Amino acid sequence: MDVYGDEGLVAGAVKGVMFDFSGTLFRVEPTEDWLRAVVADAGIDLAEAELTSLATRLEEAGALPGGASPRRLPARLEPLWRERDLSPEQHRAAYTALTREVPLPSAELADALYERHWTPAAWRPYPDTAATLAALHERGVPVAVVSNIGWDLRPVFRAHGVDRFVDAFVLSFEHGVQKPDPRLFRIACEALGAEPADVLMVGDDAVADAGATALGCPVRLVEHLPVEQRPDALSAALGRTGLL
Repeated sequence: MDVYGDEGLVAGAVKGVMFDFSGTLFRVEPTEDWLRAVVADAGIDLAEAELTSLATRLEEAGALPGGASPRRLPARLEPLWRERDLSPEQHRAAYTALTREVPLPSAELADALYERHWTPAAWRPYPDTAATLAALHERGVPVAVVSNIGWDLRPVFRAHGVDRFVDAFVLSFEHGVQKPDPRLFRIACEALGAEPADVLMVGDDAVADAGATALGCPVRLVEHLPVEQRPDALSAALGRTGLL
């Protein structure tokens, strides 16, 4: 796994851990499942081939928050896309606009699809998420979730029974700052009561999450893979810290 800025990291040196959300602790449902759930709720009857084709086009458009990025981002949406995680309004506007790039069987589906993605049912924790967070909590190591996001993810953590293991949620839309801006990581380190050099950042984005190195935080990356393909990446990322 890629490692940034932790040449001096030794067992017992870490006094806090920051985790990214999407692709690190949780994974959003597959695009086809996302579409299928919303279509069913709307009472829309689509042939299987049509549903599959529509899901593919939505994935290519990057319409599912937490899913794949747009394969081709329309130029007019580039400014909105760059700042989508600074407010709930920008986040919704960006993703519903991408959804509307795809012909839908009903215009109302764009908003329904967007609203589906923030429900706890749309997210699954990675297999080692609960065990990793619980082990850190048991050892008295404070944890912050630092996420570029346009909505409150705390209900997702509550629904999956892991909110009690998180000491601070530092969300871009609540602070008007997006990773890799070091200000967001500084807010998290202050919330954890530790110096940046003593706080490990674990994420899946070599640009956004590695922004913590600007403060002197060590950073370790995991792969943004489907849940079934990543059983123990978090425990491996904590490696020689002696935390687990």
